[in-house]
Amino acid sequence: MTEFVTDVFRQRVYLPLKHVIRKLYYQPAVRSIFFFPERLLRTAVGTRDPMIPPKSKIFIGPGDFTAIGLEFLRHFIGIGGLEPNERVLDVGCGIGRMAIPLTRYLGAEGSYEGFDIVDEGIEWCQTQITPRFPRFRFTVADVYNGLYRPDGRFQARDYVFPYPAESFDFVFLTSVFTHMLPADIANYVRQIARVLRPGGRCLMTCFLLNDEVRQLVARGKSSLPMREQKEGYSTIDRGTPEYDIAFPQPYVASLLESAGLIVAPPIHYGKWCGRAAGLTYQDVILVRKGA
Repeated sequence: MTEFVTDVFRQRVYLPLKHVIRKLYYQPAVRSIFFFPERLLRTAVGTRDPMIPPKSKIFIGPGDFTAIGLEFLRHFIGIGGLEPNERVLDVGCGIGRMAIPLTRYLGAEGSYEGFDIVDEGIEWCQTQITPRFPRFRFTVADVYNGLYRPDGRFQARDYVFPYPAESFDFVFLTSVFTHMLPADIANYVRQIARVLRPGGRCLMTCFLLNDEVRQLVARGKSSLPMREQKEGYSTIDRGTPEYDIAFPQPYVASLLESAGLIVAPPIHYGKWCGRAAGLTYQDVILVRKGA
């Protein structure tokens, strides 16, 4: 009985309230006001690391900025086999959370390109990272997204990555497909396949729907109260589905396969849906481009 009451409270009170607070967090003005005292203190005592953005500028969600970047560097190496001399593309690079640890890993022959749809993140990376590490370059993509860029000029389903074919050895996307609609993801998968060299790899995170996940969501165990839509995906916000989107695992597998991207097992399932254990919060998939 106690567990039932707890699950009902999570579904009807805690999770909806958490989503409201999260919506507020996405507003730059709210973050600026909330973190103003901390920014003032750090400026006064001179403790701010110039290679770590102020918290008021970090729009990519909660969690320890540095720790998450270092965690994924380990995944890029351990799961993705990333080598220091490889050419890397960061799709949806945000405000440099993954780029910063890579500055200490990629060697003289390696290179990094990142693009994102949020101007503020790219501007910070261009002014703080590129001058110190010229092999790290950042580009703004003027692409529409209901959450991050509602005035975007281009649709993600039509966007062509601004790089030649077979330009990269390793591509990664962290918490990108979790904010995109089906037609947009399908195009990005094709673009990833286009810019990867034969044999190149891509590591991506997403929310995968399968029987286990649906049961956990139905029981109120998931940190995201996903609701299935007629389009085949699930979201926590019907008005702005890009807040968080989950896709059936067979659908994701078919998209990858149709683009010539081969899943390298195992899939590393995450903790987001209420699993007792997982590699990280989101599900992690590694794919290879066929020769």
